[in-house]
Amino acid sequence: MNYPLVTIAIPTYNRAEGYLKEAIQSALDQTYPNLEIIVSDNCSTDNTESMVKSFSKGRLKYIRHKNNIGASNNFNYCLQKARGDFFLLLHDDDRIDHDFVETCIKKINSITEIGIIRTGTRVIDEKGNITREHPNRAEGLSTGDFFRFWFSWKTALYLCSTLFNTKRLREIGGFKSKHNLFQDVFAELKLAAKYDRIDIEDIKSSFREHASELTFASNVKNWCEDSLLLLNLTCELVPNEKESIRKEGLLYFSTFNYRLAKKIRSPLNRFVAYFTLIKAFKWVFLRQFFMQPIYPTPIYPYLQLIKRKLVSHVEK
Repeated sequence: MNYPLVTIAIPTYNRAEGYLKEAIQSALDQTYPNLEIIVSDNCSTDNTESMVKSFSKGRLKYIRHKNNIGASNNFNYCLQKARGDFFLLLHDDDRIDHDFVETCIKKINSITEIGIIRTGTRVIDEKGNITREHPNRAEGLSTGDFFRFWFSWKTALYLCSTLFNTKRLREIGGFKSKHNLFQDVFAELKLAAKYDRIDIEDIKSSFREHASELTFASNVKNWCEDSLLLLNLTCELVPNEKESIRKEGLLYFSTFNYRLAKKIRSPLNRFVAYFTLIKAFKWVFLRQFFMQPIYPTPIYPYLQLIKRKLVSHVEK
């Protein structure tokens, strides 16, 4: 078997007392032999440096920035420093199974020009308990069908379960989007469309979901802009199917942003977010709003009646 070098990069900031140790250990525990691990410390003010250096060096390299360069710049710095043929950007609160890299490399069968390799993903809470699982059943789908599969919530795009072709990722400019909210997804879709992808159904990584209050209300406009730019990208990547892609994508992004807005605790900020979503997604969001009401209230049956009338009017 050919063993191309694989880089696992862990960008971090002030997570020494959190999940960073778990992320590093999951990288060190890999069964794959040809590996480099980089921890890029974005000028943490806690004891990140001493904690990382408590691990035996071996294939682990620690880099500390003199100044905080921002999260997205740190992502791309990791990419710049990577020597591997393939590249995994592992957030400091996520983790990978011990055979994640080995499973991915075995699947490509020495074809090093593949754009991305994806496995399934489990979602875990703060204590590591599994809250849901997303097997990756997208194998064999064309690019257009892959987008539709994603838009219908049948596959999930997670950074911790995606191995990138390092050279090709650099060629497209690394991780970036207008507001750096979907920078990883932009990269995944571009590489998948241009250089193809390998899909592995087995779940081999863990994405940690935090229960902390979302800051969605303060940048809801940015989320909407990045969502619509990402939708435009999917249409550009499959121009012969752009009509159906746009229709299904509008519903997906409207739902995605609506679910984020629902989690905002402040009623005032939540309704401000809803109005922003109406402006961005128009009737698609209004339809979603009435299908999934904010609160179960005595007027809910009347809202349902209004919803049916609106849907009936739209479909005529």
